[in-house]
Amino acid sequence: MRKLLSSPVKMALSEAESASYQNALKHVTELTLNLMAVKVENRPEDYLGWCTELIDICRNRINMSLLEEQQLPILKKLEQVLVLGASVSQFKMARIAPWPIFTAFVEQQATLHALEERLALLDYIQLIKSKSLAEMTELERLAFAGKHTNQHCHTQYNFDVEWFASTKGAKVFHILLAQQPESFDTALSHIPDSGDVTPKQYQQFVQSYKKIFNDYTVDKEAGEKAPLAAATRLLAMKRPDQFIALTNAKIEVLCQGLSIAKFNSFDFESYWQDMIGTLRTFAWWHQGAPEDERELKLWKVRAILVDLFMFADEDFAFTSNYLRIRDKKLNSVESSYKSGRRGRIKLTPEEVVDQALAEEGVPEYIQTKRDTILKQVKDGKSVEHVIGLMRAIFG
Repeated sequence: MRKLLSSPVKMALSEAESASYQNALKHVTELTLNLMAVKVENRPEDYLGWCTELIDICRNRINMSLLEEQQLPILKKLEQVLVLGASVSQFKMARIAPWPIFTAFVEQQATLHALEERLALLDYIQLIKSKSLAEMTELERLAFAGKHTNQHCHTQYNFDVEWFASTKGAKVFHILLAQQPESFDTALSHIPDSGDVTPKQYQQFVQSYKKIFNDYTVDKEAGEKAPLAAATRLLAMKRPDQFIALTNAKIEVLCQGLSIAKFNSFDFESYWQDMIGTLRTFAWWHQGAPEDERELKLWKVRAILVDLFMFADEDFAFTSNYLRIRDKKLNSVESSYKSGRRGRIKLTPEEVVDQALAEEGVPEYIQTKRDTILKQVKDGKSVEHVIGLMRAIFG
């Protein structure tokens, strides 16, 4: 263990990795005896491997029963520092990687980061963004904006809409998005559908976006401060090849990983100048459109895939809201469309019918009657009643 703890001294660390190592040592000091009791056989020769090994020790191999109560938060803090260090180390590769190395790394991380589920989300966004936010249903708009609900039925939304950046904590943002989606459409209209986004176009978006919040004076006379993270979610959904989607928690990791000064959650200027500006210096971002179909799919969303350079363990992909809802529904005796009817989100008749028909065990002869069922539901009958009647007649 002693050799493992001191091994980064002999590694060629970047400035960010060196700072990370020194930070980790501060917490190691308080846990030295506990760590020394752990048997170590793997001694990685790179900083990423070192962080990963120690993360595993902190989570799975240290004897928790021997820890004093005051040591528990220190262990947690050490783990957080190591996770950040692992991310910083992986981002070092992102800064220098050519396109083939970038795609190879993304594919290597596919399982840990639920890449296929993320791509399914982006495919869905590509389908619905031909409509304006004002024209979308509430479920579609929430999917675009990054807030997963129980009404996002797993049979239709086979992905977590909060991948890349969740906005579920942005209360004022969602109030305004529900009340005036056309105002957000106006802001997004400044961002072109293709070609590189210019500083002027970005600034026009920011001005329109900030105005929505400044004019909202329900709780504060001077209006609300516009949240950067929610804005980047909208931008990255419209142009995943141009923008990185942020959450407040990701800002520090990404700033350290990209070797830029940390900025706050309202700093639109630093996001553009430092973060997006740095992204645009990477060789893989400048890659022309590849001919290979799979690579082209990744290329079209390459900026937002920066997420995959953040450290993830084997449990990360299982935090998906899609999996949570799917498993809950499969274990529940109540159908998802009944649950949907009780929710706070008002589903359209089409969504109610489609969710009902997507349930397991609905026979094909009923599925072919979608238009008939939809007409009856629009006339005021419940979908359960209509399907039940059809089962009785045609069963």
